[in-house]
Amino acid sequence: MGSPAAQPDGATNTKPVLFFDIDNCLYPRSAKVHDLMADLIDRYFATHLGLPEAEAIVLHKEYYQNYGLAIEGLVRHHQIDPLDYNAKVDDALPLEDIIKPNPALRKLLEDIDTSKVRLWLLTNAYVNHGRRVVRLLGVDDLFEGLTYCDYAEFPIVCKPHPDMFAKAMKEAGVERPEDCYFIDDSYANVASAETLGWEAVHLVEEGLPVPETPASKYQVRHLEELRDIFPQFFKSS
Repeated sequence: MGSPAAQPDGATNTKPVLFFDIDNCLYPRSAKVHDLMADLIDRYFATHLGLPEAEAIVLHKEYYQNYGLAIEGLVRHHQIDPLDYNAKVDDALPLEDIIKPNPALRKLLEDIDTSKVRLWLLTNAYVNHGRRVVRLLGVDDLFEGLTYCDYAEFPIVCKPHPDMFAKAMKEAGVERPEDCYFIDDSYANVASAETLGWEAVHLVEEGLPVPETPASKYQVRHLEELRDIFPQFFKSS
């Protein structure tokens, strides 16, 4: 997999870009990585802020809702070292025990015609976690680059903030919002992308409730449905 440095900032490419979220998108929510991460975050709040467990859980939820990421609230209000947080939360996840190579996902991605569209990752995770997940899934070589939430920067920029989508466009070398295609499991992220002119797809995994008001024009239960939504990007059989 490439990196933002592989496409110099400011360089443009005429091909559209299909951006994929990573967590709960390239692997199912049923893997419960999110639940394990939530437990580690709650523990971090309790330990580093000296809070009772119940208060830690409430504050974690508040920061997530207000900022899109708990870490932003910790940095903004408590001057927590974000890379220490990353080491004790994201990097501490036992992903090797949970995430395995996914041949069906690889086949889907290999069926995309990269002479017509470029594949890029767009995640709110830090770079270590993002690279680790796609490597374990066995698809890291199929993406041209990765735009991630840089915990070392302040203020931290993440989805659904418009600046994160602008950062992705710059790093992927795409100028026009209409050349950006995007799939994510987050309602807020998809709605924000669509507002910005991206062609966005909301992944609502099987078994989860469908939102009363759709986040975007497209809503799917499985990534395989991308074949029907964007047939122009797939190799002809």
